[in-house]
Amino acid sequence: MAFAVTHSVSSNLLCPTHDKLRKPRQQRRSLQKVQSTLNRVDFDTQKVTSRNSSTRKDCECFDLYEKIIPYGMAWSWQKRLVNEKRDMIQRKEDCPDTLIVLQHNPVYTLGTSSSENFLNFDLKNAPYEVHRTERGGEVTYHGPGQLVMYPIINLRNHKMDLHWYLRALEEVVIRVLTKTFSIKASRLEGLTGVWVDNQKLAAIGIRVTQWIAYHGLALNVTTDLTPFDWIVPCGIRDRKVGSIKNVLAGFRSSSDCAEANVDHPNDSQLLNIAHESLLKEFSEMFQLRIQHKTISELEF
Repeated sequence: MAFAVTHSVSSNLLCPTHDKLRKPRQQRRSLQKVQSTLNRVDFDTQKVTSRNSSTRKDCECFDLYEKIIPYGMAWSWQKRLVNEKRDMIQRKEDCPDTLIVLQHNPVYTLGTSSSENFLNFDLKNAPYEVHRTERGGEVTYHGPGQLVMYPIINLRNHKMDLHWYLRALEEVVIRVLTKTFSIKASRLEGLTGVWVDNQKLAAIGIRVTQWIAYHGLALNVTTDLTPFDWIVPCGIRDRKVGSIKNVLAGFRSSSDCAEANVDHPNDSQLLNIAHESLLKEFSEMFQLRIQHKTISELEF
């Protein structure tokens, strides 16, 4: 685990049982409404009692999930927000949480101590932009079809424990995959992340300064996975990268799932479904009330 402070996430997915899919009600529902009965990973945040929405703290949300935002622009925006929150804390003012949701242009990002040995290309002739950031962890890829969530979180409002925060971000992804897509997601011992069998579906990388966390998680929904071939994702050589789209395609190709009468979302629908679920599970996990904010070019 690398805290620079940063980490990576992944998940494990299994096809829902045919018995569950063939129930009459579920036959009429699209995948976004299929509810999983799979056991969740044992995690103490599940014991949190859900607060009434009126008692939750507000979290301002800049929801740009349908837009493709250059990495450098979003990175600068995050750092500006962190500085603003640090100033608020120094003035002893209330420091609310912020959430940014978006997609990126194709880009590779490295952590503070990332090794260039995990790049399968010459930096002078890189296939896409490359940014070395202040987060922890090794190299990863961002691109269209991947939903990126950047929580700028004041951990004083939650729990001042980096391991807890990483597990909480993992849990958000696990719940999205399990509850919304009937995909069995789990952690792997010794690795930060959420996995589907041998496939990593999400990456998490964070930086924490004065208990304000930023950077965040990236979930492969309909992502073209080809650019991952140019790197060793997160420095893990013996495992693969996957996406929700590919995992669901594997379900459909199985004999049991092929017989079930379930609607299959297209790429746009998958992104919409995953986006809605991410916001919901993030809100529940951190007991926050999402307050959507508008944005102009000046915000960048």
